[in-house]
Amino acid sequence: MVGSVRSRNGWFVWFSLLLGLLLSVAPMPEFMGVGRPLWLALVIAYWSLAAPQRIGMTRVWLFGLAADVLYGTPLGQNALVLALIVFMLMSLHQRLRMFPVWQQSLVLLVVFGLAQLVQLWLNTLTGNRPPTLLFLFPALVSALLWPWVFTVMRWFSLRLNVY
Repeated sequence: MVGSVRSRNGWFVWFSLLLGLLLSVAPMPEFMGVGRPLWLALVIAYWSLAAPQRIGMTRVWLFGLAADVLYGTPLGQNALVLALIVFMLMSLHQRLRMFPVWQQSLVLLVVFGLAQLVQLWLNTLTGNRPPTLLFLFPALVSALLWPWVFTVMRWFSLRLNVY
């Protein structure tokens, strides 16, 4: 019976990842573009902490490649960064699950900040280096959004019995 519930509600994992991908390319006003949250990374972070068996490197890599296609970045750039995020979170997930959500936000600030630094390094290699340190701003915005994303995703996951 448990297997049928998982297979029936596993669509929510795919749906949430697709929603994160779509939100990351949704139009925003120009002045807010610099602080665009890392929606796909937030959704991937949730599944890495809440149900690591539901997400794997292959799925993350495929969504990273899809993000590369949507953003127009070199193929594999976002896939590498998202795989790095998942690796860091899965190696810490047993400890992070015991933290309150606000402490998880602080850890995610560091993880997303490191991911943005890797993104900066990859952009520098391709000649697209941003002129200021504002490239770290999405990591801060994403860490501040984490409690709300966590709460909404947890509510849906418990309601749909996704675990």
